[in-house]
Amino acid sequence: MNIEFYYDIVCPYAYLASTQIEALAERNGATVSWKPVLLGGIFRSIGGQQVPMSTMSQPRARLNLLDLERWADLWNVPFSFADGHPRRSVDAMRLLTALSGQDRIDMSQRLFRAYWIEGLDISDRAVLDKLALEMGYQAGLFATETARNGLFECTAEAVQHGAFGVPAFVIDGRLWWGQDRLHFVEAALGGVPSLSETNHTKGDRIVRFYHDFSSPFSYLAATQIEQVVAGHGATLQWRPILLGALFREIGTPDVPLFEMSEPKRRYMSTDLGDWAQFWGVDFSFPSSFPIRTVQPLRAALVEPSLTGAIYRAAWAEGRVIDDPAVLADIIAEAGFDAESVLAKTTDATVKAALRDNTEEARQIGACGVPTFHLIHPKAEHDPLLLWGQDRIHMLERALLGWHPDCG
Repeated sequence: MNIEFYYDIVCPYAYLASTQIEALAERNGATVSWKPVLLGGIFRSIGGQQVPMSTMSQPRARLNLLDLERWADLWNVPFSFADGHPRRSVDAMRLLTALSGQDRIDMSQRLFRAYWIEGLDISDRAVLDKLALEMGYQAGLFATETARNGLFECTAEAVQHGAFGVPAFVIDGRLWWGQDRLHFVEAALGGVPSLSETNHTKGDRIVRFYHDFSSPFSYLAATQIEQVVAGHGATLQWRPILLGALFREIGTPDVPLFEMSEPKRRYMSTDLGDWAQFWGVDFSFPSSFPIRTVQPLRAALVEPSLTGAIYRAAWAEGRVIDDPAVLADIIAEAGFDAESVLAKTTDATVKAALRDNTEEARQIGACGVPTFHLIHPKAEHDPLLLWGQDRIHMLERALLGWHPDCG
């Protein structure tokens, strides 16, 4: 089988993926076709932001930067942002389309190193010519008609596959996006990917889990968090929050899904299904969305053991949890007095607890849900903040003793 690997040198996620993709293919008996694209060209084709990080809230931008450094730490690869990032990469990508086969791979890896390790300015044609000559290729390759057409065609091909960013991986027409989806790529090749290791020490720790029933990502994380935390001898503290209130505080749209480009929305739907299958849980997107979750969240504060039942009702059973009658049925089916629980949701202390949790999430730097806050009570390590159900493996690594320097 063959993996089509779409990338742009100026994308840090593509750089990280480039350090792993060949080894992944080799251990699964596959090949890789390296496909240079112009990331800005993809963004223009789908109506996306040219520099997505420039529109992120400050907390999300901070966590994104930390996340990149943490991936580099996990994979033990050098990584640093060059001055002037992002640099114009059109000539660099044209240079790569002028080459083929192993020459393209070698030159791509050289350019990735030049930009992400050595901090060279790959928008400078003199720098590109120097690197090309160093690798044994002629100068000026980026200026040929073949190079220009090749880059245009590769970029259009990526968009045709549904790409809205890089790195993108395509196998038999199926696309995955992001270096953090390489385990799905490996599974598609028939491999057995692993996201965790077990060669670390343990200690007393607390995991605070900030969540909202309105989020499918929170649902997926909620199906796993108890067994992950308990399995490593840590203590789990549930922290229901009002996601919309957090978003308004930090300057994020109330429903980010509605702000995504159409290709990204389509992909996210498929990706959620992939993760549900990976975790072995049922999942269906509710017919009524977004979900108003104030009362369900307060109910979970009154009776925390209702959390799983409410999540399943919303994201696996298709029930309208923001309907008080439906919520009452869910509470009763879980073995609680629905009238009593719902009455307590109007209590001032419960309302205050939900507001306090939301403010606490903001203060620690959360940008969304699910958010995991790993705390070492003995203060032998700084707290670790992680965002996203697809970072559960990082939480597990940290519970096993991984302590990245980056935040």
